[in-house]
Amino acid sequence: MNEWGLIVAGLALLTAGSDFLIRGATAIARRFGVSELLIGLTLVGFGTSTPELVSSVQAAMVGSPGVAVGNVVGSNVANILLILGAAAIIAPVPIPEKSFIRDTLAVAAATAAAIAVSMTGGFSRSAGAAFLLALAAYIVLAYLTERRAPDAAETIRKTEEAAALPALRAPLVVDFLFVAAGLALLVFGAKLFVGGAIGIAQAFGVSETIIGLTLVAVGTSLPELATSIMASLRGRGALALGNVVGSNIYNILGILGATALVRPLAAPAEIIRYDNWVMAGATALMILFAHTQRRINRFEGAALLLAYAAFVVWLARRAAS
Repeated sequence: MNEWGLIVAGLALLTAGSDFLIRGATAIARRFGVSELLIGLTLVGFGTSTPELVSSVQAAMVGSPGVAVGNVVGSNVANILLILGAAAIIAPVPIPEKSFIRDTLAVAAATAAAIAVSMTGGFSRSAGAAFLLALAAYIVLAYLTERRAPDAAETIRKTEEAAALPALRAPLVVDFLFVAAGLALLVFGAKLFVGGAIGIAQAFGVSETIIGLTLVAVGTSLPELATSIMASLRGRGALALGNVVGSNIYNILGILGATALVRPLAAPAEIIRYDNWVMAGATALMILFAHTQRRINRFEGAALLLAYAAFVVWLARRAAS
């Protein structure tokens, strides 16, 4: 099987594994009386990021920090410029006031923390643990504030996401089998996907960091892209925004944190010098657009897409130089 075949097979297994894991874990949580809101905040929120997580961990384990860190940085850039831009072109994205202020501060702080830590030269286990603790604090804060506002748009979004998952209606052992099967598919899929990505980098003579920023990042962000596009087509643009902001918070604090805890990572020089600032600029642009007219309109969505196209062209020129 060639490298592109590995990429396609790996993505298919990652998608299936994520779905199995979320369904099994959600069924188990419901058996123990966990609320749909908390399921939406944790299992659904983190579950949709499992392709990025296992891909980054796999890349770190095989000694490819460029893919591991590039996956997170590239995913965050793609989430804002590509996914949110495409969603806003389909339908203007309204801004939920209270939750977005909280999440704006969280994503800005997480982005700043990732940049600051990377400039020390790498992500240590202590940094990874600190990121995971920060994620836990964010989840607790979000749960407490949204539980007090059951009619808020963000509360409804997370509750509906969890409630939309069908009940398995099977014995408990089947729930655990779904979780086990999901984990197995994720691990095997990540090996194929990362192996294919590294092979492509070697075949074309480009850095693994650039492959991580593009192919790996976009590939693992496909679930967010599909979800956000469908939300906009159904006239629920706020869901698209929530998916993007939530994913970016989980990517930095959860994925980068867990990966560093498993295997400390060196911060690639390219990312420190260039791509961190693209991520920071994309985050600032999203916040600026969101706070100007309390929505992201089609013109701003087009600007985001053009910025992503410029980023990809710039990466291509870097790869060729």
